[in-house]
Amino acid sequence: MKLPHIKGFDQDALQKYFKNTGWLILARVGSLLIKVLVGFAIANYLGRDQNGLLNYPQAFVAFFIAAAALGLDGFTTRELLKHPEKKNELLGTSFRLKLIGGLTAMPLIYIGYLINQHFFTATQTPLHYILIIGLSGVTQAFYITDSYFQATVQAKYVTFTQVFGNIFSAAIKLLLILTHAELFWFIWAIFFDTVILAFGYLYFYQKKVGGLSNWKYDKNVAKHLLSNSWPLAFSAILVSLYMKIDQLMVDSFLGSGQLGVYSTVVQLSESWYFIPVAIVTSVFPAIMNAKRDDPARYQKRLQNMYDLMVWMSLSIAIITTFISPLAYRIIYKEEFWSGAHVLSVHIWAGIFVFLGSASGQYLIAEGYTKISLMRTAVGAIVNIALNIYLIPKYGIMGAAVATLAAYFVATFLIILIPKTHKQGLMMLKSLFLVTVFQKIIKR
Repeated sequence: MKLPHIKGFDQDALQKYFKNTGWLILARVGSLLIKVLVGFAIANYLGRDQNGLLNYPQAFVAFFIAAAALGLDGFTTRELLKHPEKKNELLGTSFRLKLIGGLTAMPLIYIGYLINQHFFTATQTPLHYILIIGLSGVTQAFYITDSYFQATVQAKYVTFTQVFGNIFSAAIKLLLILTHAELFWFIWAIFFDTVILAFGYLYFYQKKVGGLSNWKYDKNVAKHLLSNSWPLAFSAILVSLYMKIDQLMVDSFLGSGQLGVYSTVVQLSESWYFIPVAIVTSVFPAIMNAKRDDPARYQKRLQNMYDLMVWMSLSIAIITTFISPLAYRIIYKEEFWSGAHVLSVHIWAGIFVFLGSASGQYLIAEGYTKISLMRTAVGAIVNIALNIYLIPKYGIMGAAVATLAAYFVATFLIILIPKTHKQGLMMLKSLFLVTVFQKIIKR
């Protein structure tokens, strides 16, 4: 199928990027459906208390796994776009650095757990649950091959891996439910998910590109990668902080039972976040090309992307708000029903996540990685402060409100910075549908 000709766009390139986006979205939709359906089954099987114990380790280790990645995935993709002839040096060096990061994260996770137990409200989650999930930091080193497929616009191999991995993972977890397995085995199943993906990425890379024996570690490349990726690494840590800290604080203030309920809210709300990531990741090369060749087209593409993000996220938020009470009664046991009204608030944070993903590509394209780091840090601080104040007073609804406010602040902080002020105004125009009315008037 040929896409209609659009003035200012290269037809072949547009077709290529559209197909790549389609593959990414196909993979994420398949993953979404499988994960959500299995998530319903697991939550109902375990009950809210054990569901809380299952989700706590994932939230706790998220910060350490983000640190272990060293911000290399996105920056390696960018370097592969600029220097495809250096793929073996870039991939080999990034792999070794990520592997070292994953191994280093394990003792840090242990220390973090001890600090939490002695100086903060102790969690009921056993240490070995957290350490098992922490092993994901090691297996994620193999995900670096994904950077190659993204840089070469071959997302279909990522699709095959994710779809197969999620089907296999779902089968294992359903088998655990049918055999009345204990919570311990569900913890191992979550770690095994990362192993499946690692094998899948390696299989397609070896089949389509070559063996890992061609990879090379280069000290100079390592210095270049680390010196440029550290803002992205800190940003990833802060992103995981302000996306996961609410779950840790719910467990701390309210216990694992309320975390079990709140985890269902987060799962349903954040399951849509694959959409902006898939779109902006796929069209990033086109945005970079427009920046180089035609500044006016570059700005127009950014505005169109902001418009698209608002329309998609707004539609999801409105629909979810109306159907959440009925959905909870159909899907979950009665002990989870209190999450329905919380979801109707939490889902609106998606608007700012969608816009933040799009503006994040602008910050990368312009080299404003430190601004990206700063806005994420501010969002994390706002989220922590509001959670401390709101959770004791309003329970898990307070956590949802804190998340909504933090995402808004993090996304629109760029409007206060002179270098990015214009982009903030462009996002506001999209948010208040100004560009839509302008197009209607022009017609």
